[in-house]
Amino acid sequence: MFPGDHAHAHFHAEFAEWKATFLIGSLELDEGGLPVAAARLVKRWAKMHQAELRDNWKLVEAGKPPTKIQPLE
Repeated sequence: MFPGDHAHAHFHAEFAEWKATFLIGSLELDEGGLPVAAARLVKRWAKMHQAELRDNWKLVEAGKPPTKIQPLE
């Protein structure tokens, strides 16, 4: 998530040279792309942390920094 993003609620994911954004509400790919296996892991992680992603979006919209979310282990 980046301050100043004016699009709908989303988060950014990167894997090697690949970059993508996913919608927080549906967890669907919004822009860009990732290899299939990486996208599957991102969606699994996002599903586990969807409430935190929503909370972070609200923080960023309010001009505050997002909180750290635990990575997938």
